Amino acid sequence: MTGSPTTVRRGAGPAAVLLAAAAAAWAWVVTRWGGMQAMPGTMGLGLPAFLAVWTLMTAAMMLPATAPVAALYARTITAHRASRMAVFTAAYLLVWAAAGLPAYGLAAGLGGAADLPAAAGTAVAAAVFAIGGAYQLMPFKDRCLARCRSPVGLMLRYASYPGPSRDLRAGAHHGAFCLGCCWSLMVLLVAFGVMNLWAMVVLTAVITAEKLAPAGRLVARAVGSASIALAVAVFWVPALAAGLTGGGTGGM
Repeated sequence: MTGSPTTVRRGAGPAAVLLAAAAAAWAWVVTRWGGMQAMPGTMGLGLPAFLAVWTLMTAAMMLPATAPVAALYARTITAHRASRMAVFTAAYLLVWAAAGLPAYGLAAGLGGAADLPAAAGTAVAAAVFAIGGAYQLMPFKDRCLARCRSPVGLMLRYASYPGPSRDLRAGAHHGAFCLGCCWSLMVLLVAFGVMNLWAMVVLTAVITAEKLAPAGRLVARAVGSASIALAVAVFWVPALAAGLTGGGTGGM
């Protein structure tokens, strides 16, 4: 999708805002959690606090790869662009905030694996790695990733949404595709430790590469294969899953 310099500038501003928001979220994460050991489960947080932390964490990790889609969507808006893009972005993040509910349940349930006998905790970690890796190789992952990598068709769909709810529906719809694409990567944080800073950095790079790099599909498959390999390796090196084996050292 090409356009005049004015149209291109119309999309560049919102993309820059999303990148700035992601940078602010990263600054909070590093300031608040940098240097801490990987912690199992919900990190001792109750549901409201966990959801707040989860939303900021997903903003840091997801917004960089979403900025190009936001820029494309902004180019379809001719009036009240700032407020409408705020609605689009808020709806996108609300999808990820809602995903924090099952994430909390999963973290709370699996966090107890760190207190189980070593073999049981390691088996749980292997299952998490295997499930995440297997999904990376499934056709549904490919379909969701395709929508994120080539969103022009989505722009045509969003243009057909009537009324003032268009931006809300568009942001939520794209957020749902993004969740379908990336949940298998986010679930790995349960194994690595939900606020494991280095795991977040690596997974953010993977998410961005999957969506924006020319070989993004190959990246997705390579990460899936690597995750399945981790499902085997964790039996020899339990510290690979510090969030489930209690072997946190602050790294992956």
